[in-house]
Amino acid sequence: MKSFTLFAAAVALYAKATAAVGVNGAAEGFAKGVTGGGSATPVYPSTTAELVSYLSDDVARVIVLTKTFDFTGTEGTTTSTGCAPWGTASGCQVAIDQNSWCANYEPNAPTVSVSYDNAGVLGMLVGSNKSLLGYGSTGVIKGKGIRMVSGASNIIIQNVMITDINPQYVWGGDAITINDADMIWIDHVTTSLIGRQHIVLGTSASNRVTISNSYIDGYSQWSATCDTYHYWGLYFDGSNDLVTLKGNYIYHTSGRSPKVQGNTLLHAVNNYWYDNTGHAFEIGTGAYVVAEGNVFQNIAVVAESPIDGELFTAPSTTANAACSTYLGHTCQLNGFGSSGTFSQDDTAFFSDFSGKNVASAAAYTTVVSSVTANAGYGIVTY
Repeated sequence: MKSFTLFAAAVALYAKATAAVGVNGAAEGFAKGVTGGGSATPVYPSTTAELVSYLSDDVARVIVLTKTFDFTGTEGTTTSTGCAPWGTASGCQVAIDQNSWCANYEPNAPTVSVSYDNAGVLGMLVGSNKSLLGYGSTGVIKGKGIRMVSGASNIIIQNVMITDINPQYVWGGDAITINDADMIWIDHVTTSLIGRQHIVLGTSASNRVTISNSYIDGYSQWSATCDTYHYWGLYFDGSNDLVTLKGNYIYHTSGRSPKVQGNTLLHAVNNYWYDNTGHAFEIGTGAYVVAEGNVFQNIAVVAESPIDGELFTAPSTTANAACSTYLGHTCQLNGFGSSGTFSQDDTAFFSDFSGKNVASAAAYTTVVSSVTANAGYGIVTY
């Protein structure tokens, strides 16, 4: 009887604690004002099917993850012929022949057999007015990513880990996909062991997006550069996209971290790039980038040449004063350690920030300690 009473008390205490679960803090930057599921009563999925249902329905929801949701094997596997554009050594990624990609883009690559988990190829759909929250360090999604429903808006993903999505295969799946959406906040999220992109914004308008305090972990046994450094990191393809990238830890990558093109306005502020064997930024046509108050440590090439878009790298105290009119503050110098150069001062696009919510910026000297202490899942408490 005593043990039953203690158990009942523990259940009651847990219920009281979790009933109050809600989003921690508020988005800065372009997605400021996003509310997600708002004050909806939290729901706690217990199965992968229940999680899929909660995420995709038309109801405003606060969805709390209290365990690992493992999708591997839930949709079967496929064995087919792919290709090996970067060789067949044990550390090289090989490619699934998605939409005849091998024939169209790598016709001379050796063919190989690939066997991949079907669940990873397409992420779970996420509808409008959703908050997806991990409870403590328990909120893990394994083997499947998430993608916003076309036209979705007002979505918060916080304190969640997404991992193990066919990491040996290019086209094996993305962790987070945003395309034709608006007002998305990704905060304190960890992504690791991803086949393709950790976060991808497609060619349709993603509008206002804030990615903050997240950990892009590029370490993998397999990579396109065959060196454990993941190449496919952050892909912002753009179409009237407004992206705030603040306080993130971007680690052990070799490219596309981020790739920016299309018509994307990117404010990259107070992030920490550490350990990259290739390049961090890839700035294509139609990209407009302000990078300030960041730290680049052991980054071989900070920005790949040529830079086809417009870029302001906060190169000097004098030049940085130009930010004040449109960003509302003097831009902060970037910090470098054992890294390549990063200096350009295009300012003609600053008027694009006019009337927008712009994140604040701290001195780069505070970034490493702040980011390493705060980025990633398992840190937020409710």
